Order: sequence, then C-alpha cells, then structure tokens
Amino acid sequence: MAIGPRLEFRQSQQLVMTPQLMQAIKLLQLSNVDLIAHINNELESNPFLEQDDSPDGAGPAAEPSRSDGSTEHENAPTDAQEGDWLSNELQATPEAISSKLDSELSNVFSDDNGENQPIDPVQQKAENWQAPSHNMSSGGSDYNLEAFVAAEVSLSEHLQEQLGFVVSDPADLLVARQLIDCIDENGYLRIDSEEISHRLGVTESDLDRVISRIQGLDPVGVFARDLIECLKLQLIEKNRYDPAMQALVENIELLAHHDLVKLKRLCKVDDEDLKDMILEIKELNPKPGAAFNTEITQAIVPDAFVLAASDGGWTVELNTENLPKVLVNQSYYSEISQGPKNDKELAYFTDSLQTANWLVKSLDQRARTILKVSSEIVRQQDGFLTYGVQYLRPMNLRVVADAIGMHESTVSRVTSNKYIATPRGIFELKYFFSAAIASSEGGESHSAESVRYQIKQLIDAEDPKKILSDDALVKILKDDGVDIARRTVAKYREALKIPSSVQRRREKKLLA
Repeated sequence: MAIGPRLEFRQSQQLVMTPQLMQAIKLLQLSNVDLIAHINNELESNPFLEQDDSPDGAGPAAEPSRSDGSTEHENAPTDAQEGDWLSNELQATPEAISSKLDSELSNVFSDDNGENQPIDPVQQKAENWQAPSHNMSSGGSDYNLEAFVAAEVSLSEHLQEQLGFVVSDPADLLVARQLIDCIDENGYLRIDSEEISHRLGVTESDLDRVISRIQGLDPVGVFARDLIECLKLQLIEKNRYDPAMQALVENIELLAHHDLVKLKRLCKVDDEDLKDMILEIKELNPKPGAAFNTEITQAIVPDAFVLAASDGGWTVELNTENLPKVLVNQSYYSEISQGPKNDKELAYFTDSLQTANWLVKSLDQRARTILKVSSEIVRQQDGFLTYGVQYLRPMNLRVVADAIGMHESTVSRVTSNKYIATPRGIFELKYFFSAAIASSEGGESHSAESVRYQIKQLIDAEDPKKILSDDALVKILKDDGVDIARRTVAKYREALKIPSSVQRRREKKLLA
C-alpha cells in the first residue's frame, strides 16, 4: 500500500453548551432566594443592568390621578407660593400669632421670657439639627428608640454574667471561663478531661470541682457530659432524684426501646408509678442551651401560587413579588458608545450589554418554564388539590416532560428547590412525583405517598387493645385495592418514624 497525502471531508454533530445556554440552565435550577442573590450580584457588576422599582412596570413619570381628573403635580404649590407662605409665617407679628391661639404668647414660648425676638430661619434650622438627646423624661422624639432595644444574649454571655456568683477564686474563674468556651450549642460539655486539665495546669479533681460548681448555673442542665447527667441535674433541681428515678435515668435506653417490663423491674415500681416517672422525664429539657440559639431560619418562598378558578378548576400564577425586576439600559450604552474608547473598553461594553440582554431573556424563559411545568403538575394532580393526599396520583418526570414537550432533565431542574403554594399548604414540586404501586384489583395504580398516608391513618386510629401488625396492615391495604408487600409496609412505616407493633403495644398499654 502506497503512502501519500490526500484530502478527506468529515462531517459530525456534537452538542456544545454555549455560555448563554449554561447561564439559562444555571438560572433554571436556582431557588427563589439564590436567584435574588445572583441578580443582585449582576446588578452590582454590570453597568447596563438596572432594577425597575416602579409598580407593575410603570415608569417613574406616572402620577396618581385625582377625582377631578388632574394630577398631584398640577395641584401642588409652586416654589414662589411656597416661599411666600414661609416668609409670611416668619414675618408674622406676636399679636397675630396670639390671636390664633387659645393662650397668651408667653405661655407658649416660655423660653423668650416675654420678649419678642425675631426668628432667624438659619439659626432655627441649625438648632433643629443638634445632636439627638437621650433624655427619656423629656417626652420628645429626639432620641433613638433603637438604642433601648435589648440585643440577643448568647449562651456564653448568659453564663459569664452568672459566673461571679458561684466562683470567686481567680484560678477557678479562669478554668470556668475556659469551660464556657468549650460547651456546644446545646449546652453540653464535650471535652477530654485529661487534655483540658493538662492544658490549664490543674488536676482532674480540681477540674471536676469547678464543673460541679458551674453546673448550678442557669439554665439547669448545662455543662453536662451526656444526656444522663443532663437529666440528672434537672431532677436534682426539682428534688425528684430518688433511687427509682435514678434507675430510670441510668437505663434511659430501655425507655427509648419501650422495654417497660424491664424498667419496672429495675426501678421496683408498678405501672402507675412508672407512668408518672416517664411523664416527668418528658417534661425535662434534653437540650438546655438550645434556647439561646440565634440562628436565622430562612422561610420558604413559594415560586408559584395555585388559586381556585370560577369554573371549578385551578389557575397557576407566578410569584413575582420577591424577585427584582431588571431592565437593560440601552440609552446609557448609546451614550457611552459615542465617545472615544480603545478596543479593550469596546469589548467590555459589548460583553456587558450581551450579558445583560441574555440575563433578561433567561429570566423570562425561566418564568415561562416554571409556569408551564407547574400548570401541568396541577392538571395531573387535580384530585389531590380537591380531595386530599389520598387521591395523589403516581407520576414521574417523563409524564410531565412528554405533556409539555420538554426533556426530563429540564423538568428535573425546574422542580428542584421550587415550591408551590396550594390551598392544602406549601409543597416542593418534587413532592408530586412518587412511585406507582399496583392495584390488587387490576385498576389504576396508587401513589406511594398516598399509601404512606393510609398507613399512618390506620395506625393512628388503631385500637390500643388490638395493635395492627405489618401483616395486618398488608391485609387491610389489599382489601382496599393496594397490592403491597410486607417489607414495603415496614419500609414506609420506618420512614414515617412509627415504631413496630410490639413497641406501640407497650407504649399504648402504659398510657392506657
């Protein structure tokens, strides 16, 4: 075979993700809160993006209309009129002012001592801008009310304030302050005594002595090494730590497993006394330091609303109140593009304008996609909205994707971290997608979520004298047309954090 040069043409296809496509996909999978943060960053970095603060997209020139058809601007006083009014008031004589009042001028302006002094507008304005006074007794509004608002106190600060009442020795005070820095957010002291004592240069007995002192601080139960010690400290404070209660606390794991028979034998009490002791344990606080946890909880912001329509159906509306409205300032680009600039500046302006245009377009496409997917989910799950969770239909991503003509990956991105507000509450869009469980009668399949709801309803309504086992639940569900295996019932029951029939029988027997 001879070797020589030759020309060949080859044609192939491949999917290339452009920067614009990557931006659209990124915006699509962002939640409402993350999207607001992303838009705010773009507003700060892109000079051609601006936020539209006008209501309903109205321009800033729009003015409220009055009943006579005129605007507020037409009826507003002119600058000359306003100046004449101000001059007339400043030049008014004391006799003219007294004639308008129900009292003499000396009673109103007591600081003048009855003398008629002309009012200097410049001096009066300077006096009004004096530093605010914090005198509460004056009854005026010249003090800052926010200065008197109490700040949130952390657990460490709360304990530091009490430390001087229980520890007086300087060396012990130093150890106690170090131990305060070692507690976690729940108030537990998770330390290695040998390591801490070696680092502070004290013996372990001295360390235990300091710990026993500061364990009396408020809230009761702080500085406990474990749950048993935390409950013990609170029971001692209530004077309820007798031998029976001590045995119950030291064997608290038996209570978690609902082994009440063994607990009665260890505590040497009857059923009634054990029931009272368990109720006392439930009233204790296993996390005494959690009350000082000041972490901010982010509220769920729904991306769409489901409203009842007049024809008996449902309508879906996007939640646009919390999203900033962005516009592309084309006039600013036209203004700066007319001046002289180099190639680097021209490239920056062009890229910024293109990014701004694509951001606005991607936000519009994101809103349309969310509305389309949400509307199809509401159409598929009409029974859930009307009658409840027991009528939730089995559904997967392919069903919605085929109905709206999109890819499954797009539907998956839309439903991630997106919430919809319905008359039955706020749900994540992923909630409406559940596996299908076949019907024992050959009819329509059942949703896994609705089956879990049925299991919970059956267990909540069971007779304390006749606890339903997993086999009994399988038989009841099959009679209702649900073909389900026993291991599936056990899996759903554990997912709902419902104990087994043996544990429920022990617990309900005790409560009875």
